[in-house]
Amino acid sequence: MENEYQLKFQGIVQATLFDQLPKAPRHFVRELAFRYRFTQQDLRQVAEIALDLHMWGGKGIIERWPDGSDGQAHREKKKRLITQLRKEWEALRSATNRYPGKSTEAPTTAGARVVVQKKEKLGLGFCPVASPRTRCCNLLTLDAVDNCGYGCSYCSIRSFFSDNQVFFDRDFGHKLASLPIDPDKFYHIGTGQSSDSLMWGNSNGLLDDLMAFAARHSNVILELKTKSANIGHLLKNRPPANLICTWSLNPQTIIDNEEHGTAPLDKRLQAARQIADQGNIVGFHFHPIIHYEGWQEEYGRIFSRIQSLFRPDQVAMISLGTLTFIKPVIRKIRESGIKGQILKLPLVEADGKLSYPDELKRELFSYAYDSFTRHWKDSVFFYLCMENQRFWQPVFGFDYHSNDAFEEAMKESYLNKIRQRRPETVAD
Repeated sequence: MENEYQLKFQGIVQATLFDQLPKAPRHFVRELAFRYRFTQQDLRQVAEIALDLHMWGGKGIIERWPDGSDGQAHREKKKRLITQLRKEWEALRSATNRYPGKSTEAPTTAGARVVVQKKEKLGLGFCPVASPRTRCCNLLTLDAVDNCGYGCSYCSIRSFFSDNQVFFDRDFGHKLASLPIDPDKFYHIGTGQSSDSLMWGNSNGLLDDLMAFAARHSNVILELKTKSANIGHLLKNRPPANLICTWSLNPQTIIDNEEHGTAPLDKRLQAARQIADQGNIVGFHFHPIIHYEGWQEEYGRIFSRIQSLFRPDQVAMISLGTLTFIKPVIRKIRESGIKGQILKLPLVEADGKLSYPDELKRELFSYAYDSFTRHWKDSVFFYLCMENQRFWQPVFGFDYHSNDAFEEAMKESYLNKIRQRRPETVAD
């Protein structure tokens, strides 16, 4: 029987995350599997819970496995024990997260290997997370670099690219210069969907190519999205007015524990301030807003700092959004093994993905929006990113009847803001 199950175990383990477990919990789960003759589904459940417990810190699978000393039949006992474990795991997920001090985890792509190669086509397309179930701004995305060098625990980028390899296209500048742009149409293009837009600086002439493209096409709004403070090249070479730098912001607690390797909050805000001082407009993304003990106080301080550091005419947009996952991303997060609490939350089905419950989302979004003065609300373009339109009216008091209407309102607002700041460089 033992040899027979040994062969079976070797087969079922391949479709689970068992091999991703650290040594001690892996041995423990293997013993459980042989003792209770785990099926593939049993092993998948227990391995995933064991990985989560390891990442969250505190008691792991060895300490939390229920006491099995009773007279129940073998199959009934296994079912009861796994059910008890799952209930305890679900209770932990539903409890409010409490973050410890600064995490010592290193970014997952530390020492990433940069590969410069020729790509067949320019990576220009539509937002990869666009969905008919969400209100979308129809952003065009430009894959200037493939893969990111930061180690954000919730990131979806690494589910699309090879780990520890970052790809630059050696012909990127030439392809970008040859891109057909209709002079009678306005475009909104972002470069932050396949990598951080600024962490690489001007490596391989990246920023020079992007600035030249924006300078050639005043009817293009080119948005660089970042969690870095790497703006040295932009300070030496003032970007065209239609190139907008935007920063993804979170409290330092989240940066320390979930956004590994990224710039501290103070440095991100300082970098944004320097770009605004040059005369370029900037923007801020609170996406994802993460729920944890003390979130209101810590996010509230950031909202206040923005309003004290910047004038509304210097800020193009403020976007709001929460954690939203597809199953392959959740698997990648577990495979990474980074300590963090990003999956320690009550995930529910939300418009074809997994996210916070609606009630919690409304609380997060409303608190953020209500933290800004009426002057800011009237002057800055606020929007929800990757969220269902049902949240717009309760949060903002208005909605757009279609994605096209949302897109047009956004572009008009950005262009007006650009013209106010630097009217000499933007087409009418």
